[in-house]
Amino acid sequence: MRVLIVEDEPELAEAIRGGLRLEAIASDIAGDGDTALELLDINSYDVAVLDRDIPGPSGDEIARQIVASGSGMPFLMLTAADRLDDKASGFELGADDYLTKPFEMRELVLRLRALQRRRAHARPPVHEIAGLRLDPFRREVYRDDRYIALTRKQFAVLEVLVEAAGGVVSAEALLERAWDENADPFTNAVRITVSSLRKRLGEPWLIRTVPGVGYRIEAESTDG
Repeated sequence: MRVLIVEDEPELAEAIRGGLRLEAIASDIAGDGDTALELLDINSYDVAVLDRDIPGPSGDEIARQIVASGSGMPFLMLTAADRLDDKASGFELGADDYLTKPFEMRELVLRLRALQRRRAHARPPVHEIAGLRLDPFRREVYRDDRYIALTRKQFAVLEVLVEAAGGVVSAEALLERAWDENADPFTNAVRITVSSLRKRLGEPWLIRTVPGVGYRIEAESTDG
């Protein structure tokens, strides 16, 4: 299991990481919201531990981003507040569990393992097409057994294309499914993301542009 710890108290964050290490649980630390979003964008985590009161984007905003990503990654809210209203607002944001400070390390470990088991029971299927293997649960992509590191947005776009199983997906459909509702319909974000994704996947090109229609996955393509 790999856990993201979002906590701005360095001593507590290191204590949590040390305790998890003793349980053979790998973890990364983000001391602020910006770092948390960056790590979530480049790494795959099984569970996140979120302190709500952190510098930069708050723990609540990180929670919203996790939910909006569609990754299904569970997260546990960590806070000093023990009021019912605070817990209720956390669950309304999509939190899977809640733990107030101070807490016993053993309890945190038990809760994290429970969240991991719960998620494992609802694993989405692994998709394979044209030598490409996409695992939505682990957020991993392989091409001919070679791991491909993708950003969260690149992964989201690729997932939509792979699920189409060779069918053409319009730029509008990609924008709707891989971006939020506030995305500018006239943005060139889709074209830029597809272009960078194509380069990440390498040659021979897997993503073909169908002029005036959209994009599709195929075995080999040199079309831009």
